[in-house]
Amino acid sequence: MGMESSIRLGRIAGIELGVNWSWLVAAALFTWILAGGVFPASNPNLGTGTYLAMAVVAVLVFFASLVAHEYGHALQARREGVAIDGITLWIFGGVAKLAGPFPSPEAELRIALAGPAVSLVLGVLFLGLAVLLPLPAAADGVLHWLGNTNLVLLAFNMLPALPLDGGRVLRSLLWRKRGDFRSATRTAALLGRGFGQGLIVLGVLAVIAGGAAGGIWLAFIGWFLLGAAEAEAQAAELGLALRGMRVADAMVRDPVVVTPDLSLDEFLDRVFFDHRHTAYPVIDTGDGRVVRGIVSFRDALRVPREQWPRKRVAEVMVPLEQAQVLDPSLPLEEALRTLAASPLRRGLVMSNSRFEGLLSITDVLRLLELLEGAPLARRHS
Repeated sequence: MGMESSIRLGRIAGIELGVNWSWLVAAALFTWILAGGVFPASNPNLGTGTYLAMAVVAVLVFFASLVAHEYGHALQARREGVAIDGITLWIFGGVAKLAGPFPSPEAELRIALAGPAVSLVLGVLFLGLAVLLPLPAAADGVLHWLGNTNLVLLAFNMLPALPLDGGRVLRSLLWRKRGDFRSATRTAALLGRGFGQGLIVLGVLAVIAGGAAGGIWLAFIGWFLLGAAEAEAQAAELGLALRGMRVADAMVRDPVVVTPDLSLDEFLDRVFFDHRHTAYPVIDTGDGRVVRGIVSFRDALRVPREQWPRKRVAEVMVPLEQAQVLDPSLPLEEALRTLAASPLRRGLVMSNSRFEGLLSITDVLRLLELLEGAPLARRHS
């Protein structure tokens, strides 16, 4: 499941770190639960301000632990030669976005285990500090909670169900045994769907029994696991269908283009309403067809209508330096993952600074539809 960063925090070890808006919801919820219930129960008589401070520190360090967990995956993936698009924190923790396929079952196994290994070290470290050091009650309470929470999440995350790390470990072992990545994914995803459905049922039962907050949260996690497991299975099927194909096989070689000096009025009235495409390459035809960027109709619609005659495409487009650029020889499966993580879901295809065409997710699905006779484009619209 793709998850976009709403706020980019920077790069650590060359890997971009970002935060999705949903993380703020999770941070506020955790702070409220810890300050209002968990810490007063575990460390009584400390005062409201102390509990709030403990909660804020615990939440910040906990999410730093999640970042460390994802960096464990990401750094090991880089060692295995798998490209990384970045790490995003969101409501369910964190996700390291891998942009390339696993080179082998052993590589996936090492990548899958790297994150849990970090969580294990952190959990033991936090508990060790709490036990061995004579700390104030507030600090002791925070360390105990951090240690226990890291270890509990480690145990949950190692359940053999995709998309959890345990599911990836299972898939890698099945892949090595069967020699079939798709078959291994089907089995691990089936367990993931079953586990997700089980959590939804438990959540509903908890709500009926009176535990509304916990039940809703369980059902929400189950819904996420169910959808993510299905996405993993679909990605494996698509990967098999795209095997051996390149960007050049699916790209549009002669797309509709616009010039940077075109007014937004003309762009919307003469180009968008005539062709109805979402985005258009911006090319300076007066300078040897130099690519300047890509513009979508949404970029134009953000500008007040009364400014359309004065505003130019160049003022609202995504410049080439920030646009998604694909090489025509790039494997189509890798390009599809890259496009799924990009805001426009489209990429400029270029070779040696020369414009070759435009590729969108719809173009890939349309090609699959032609090759297999299956209405994929309609099913994924």
